Amino acid sequence: MSKTSFILFLSLLFQVVNVTSQTKKFPATSTKPKLVIGIVVDQMRNDYIYRYWNRYNNGGFKRLVNDGYYFKNTHYNYIPTYTGPGHASIYTGTTPRHHGIIANDWFVKENGTKLYCVQDTTMQTVGALGNSGKMSPINELSTTIGDELKVNTNQKAKVFSIALKDRSAILPAGHAADGAFWFDDISGDFISSSFYMKQLPDWLIQFNLKGLCKTYLQTPWSTLYPINTYTNSISDVNDYEEAPGKMEAHFPYDYTPLLAKSNYAIIKATPYGNSLTFDLALSLIKNEKLGKGTETDFLSMSFSSTDYIGHYFGIRSVEIEDAYLRLDKELESFLNYLDREIGKDNYLLFLTADHGAAEVPNYLADLKIPSGIIHEAKIEIEIKQLLFAKYQDSLILLNISNQQIFLNHALMQKKNIKEHQLENEIMSFILQIPGISEAYTAEVLKFGSFGKQDTRTLLQNGFNHKRSGDICFLYEPGWIDHEAKGTTHGSGYSYDTQVPLLFYGNGIKKGESYSYTTITQIAPTICEYLKISRPNGSFSEPLTKILK
Repeated sequence: MSKTSFILFLSLLFQVVNVTSQTKKFPATSTKPKLVIGIVVDQMRNDYIYRYWNRYNNGGFKRLVNDGYYFKNTHYNYIPTYTGPGHASIYTGTTPRHHGIIANDWFVKENGTKLYCVQDTTMQTVGALGNSGKMSPINELSTTIGDELKVNTNQKAKVFSIALKDRSAILPAGHAADGAFWFDDISGDFISSSFYMKQLPDWLIQFNLKGLCKTYLQTPWSTLYPINTYTNSISDVNDYEEAPGKMEAHFPYDYTPLLAKSNYAIIKATPYGNSLTFDLALSLIKNEKLGKGTETDFLSMSFSSTDYIGHYFGIRSVEIEDAYLRLDKELESFLNYLDREIGKDNYLLFLTADHGAAEVPNYLADLKIPSGIIHEAKIEIEIKQLLFAKYQDSLILLNISNQQIFLNHALMQKKNIKEHQLENEIMSFILQIPGISEAYTAEVLKFGSFGKQDTRTLLQNGFNHKRSGDICFLYEPGWIDHEAKGTTHGSGYSYDTQVPLLFYGNGIKKGESYSYTTITQIAPTICEYLKISRPNGSFSEPLTKILK
């Protein structure tokens, strides 16, 4: 070999090695999904995956667990754990401290009124009469995944959101979505707001004309399987449940008397509400041609019925077990539909919940487990009595809601009452009330520094400096603000904070993790997956285990 040929050979070899090295360092990116679907199962505790595992079919929850990536130790990293903040936090990737949705509704200090989290009186109802459509995401201070997708694709991506609850459709949709649709109790139809559109799309008008809500409610709710097989639940007849519509709280449930009064709202507290939501999803995907364009489209779906059923009947009821067994079957059908219409590897799906739920306190009490029921309304009366006795003015207390106390600072100044002194007096007083475990002032939450999973950190993450109160307090484990039957949520304990988190589909490898994960990591993960900017209020790290 000549010297010239040898030099040429070395040059070519160097180029090959260099290209190979670059290929290893910068691997070819995988194909982006044509459609991303976010599923929120309202009030789904993580242990429902385990509890009903042997009763699930192979194609629903089991398929997501067996073939997807399961984060088994996922928690909400703030207090309070409610529906509005939950949906906002999932899709903005931040906590109420930054996105501003501090509760489902809250007291407005500036004018002394209550504000619903998606209330917007400047909007008009689209698709029905009444005020149920006077809603928008105006109170949500951060962008969402969908907002960023619209911005990063120059409006080419399609973004939609659906749910029975208005807040569960609007807050995930964000500000730039093509549409958000929710259920109207009076008409039994799905509606929207003038924030999104001037009139409903033709396909949704046709969907509403089918009258599916009424058709579903004409069928009594009986258990999917023989009732004696529901061994994961307590007896169907017990003292811990109540049913909507003044019905007896046991199977079967006949809704025809309520239909005679056009009470369509009842469907929310039945599994048929989830069925109706799936029906809407299929129609939307087909008619809006989601997953058929040049850019990745986005659909958020929230299943609200599990929350209503849980509130009425509790987490150990036959009703809640039957609701999840039915949801599992419909989830299987939905996944099969996506396989056929979008392509098995062409969609990315994640499933989680907006909060968990507590045990029914009276059920725990019968098992000799510490628990109890408390009422904020009674606490408010007692504090007003305290203020009147010491300062001759109960109006110093403006409001108690969402475990927060709001004080009248103008009146305190007029009476020369020192703020810190009064706050400490109130905290000392309420800590003597059975069921209250801790109380902190706004100053502590504004300027304190605590560990990542410290209760005070959870309070801080849920504390918005402009919207929150002067004192925050917490209940003891097992205590809830509710009636004697049924249950609720809102605390920072694991039964309320821990939820399932499953990723499935396009490029997702099978796996599981027990590492502590927060709900606010979902949005940055999806955005990194799609290679778009994150929501502008997001502060959490993406989940690198599924991005590798």
